[in-house]
Amino acid sequence: METQYFKFYSSSLNKDMECKVYGHAGRPVLFIPCQDGRFFDFENYKMADVWSPWIESGQVMVFAIDTIDKETWSDTWGNAEWRIDRYEQWISYIVYEMVPFIQNMVRERNGIYANTGIMSFGCSLGATHAANLYYRFPNLFDSMLALSGIYTAEYGFGTFMNEKVYQNSPVHYLANLPEDHYFIPMYNNNNGGRAVICVGQGAWEVPETTHQMADILRSKGIHTWVDFWGYDCAHDWDWWYKQVAYYVPWLLGQR
Repeated sequence: METQYFKFYSSSLNKDMECKVYGHAGRPVLFIPCQDGRFFDFENYKMADVWSPWIESGQVMVFAIDTIDKETWSDTWGNAEWRIDRYEQWISYIVYEMVPFIQNMVRERNGIYANTGIMSFGCSLGATHAANLYYRFPNLFDSMLALSGIYTAEYGFGTFMNEKVYQNSPVHYLANLPEDHYFIPMYNNNNGGRAVICVGQGAWEVPETTHQMADILRSKGIHTWVDFWGYDCAHDWDWWYKQVAYYVPWLLGQR
C-alpha cells in the first residue's frame, strides 16, 4: 500500500497540520479520527487494514487528518463562544486547504480534471464531523460513512447556542431546511445519493440522535441510508470494521 506523510502550515488554524495519504488512485475519502484523535489512528487502530482491498486496488485514496477536538468539542469547561469559533476555523482548514489539496492529488493520480467529490468518513465523534461536512457542503462531499456519531452540537457545547453552533448541529439545521432547498437534490443525486449513518444499540452506543436524524431526513425526502444494528453491536473498533466491510461496497456502487 502506497503511503505518504505531509505536514504543512494552515493559515486557517495558524499552526502546522499533519496528514497521511493511503493509496495511489481512486475516489478520495477523508478520514476524521475519533474524539481527540490523530491522523495516524487510521493506521494504528487497523482501519487501514480494513480499507486495504479498495486502497490497494486503486478504488480509493484515504486522506487521514487531525482533529482539534481538545480545543473545541472536548473542552467543555472552556469558553463556548471561543471554542465554536475555533471549530469553525478547523472547518475552514478542511474546506479551503485540505479539499483543494485532496482534489489536486486525486486529479493528478487519476488523470482527470473535473472537481472530484469526496467521501467523508468517521467513527464516534469523527462521524459527527463527517456528517456535518457532508450536509453543510454537498458541493464538496458527495458521499458519507458515519458510524456511531452524535448529531447535535449539544454534545460539545451544552445549552450554548449561537449561529455558528447552529450551523454545526445537523439535527438543528436539517430540521429547519426548507423542503424546496437546492441542497436536497444535491444530497440525493450526488454519487447516486449514497450516504450512510449507522449506529448500534449495544454497549456505549448513543442512538438517540440517529433516530432524530432518521425522522428528519425522512420528512425532508433526503435519501441517506440510516441503519440501526442490534443490541450486541457496541461502540468499538471491532464493530466499525464490520460496518466498513458491509457498507463500502455499496458506497462505491459495487452492489
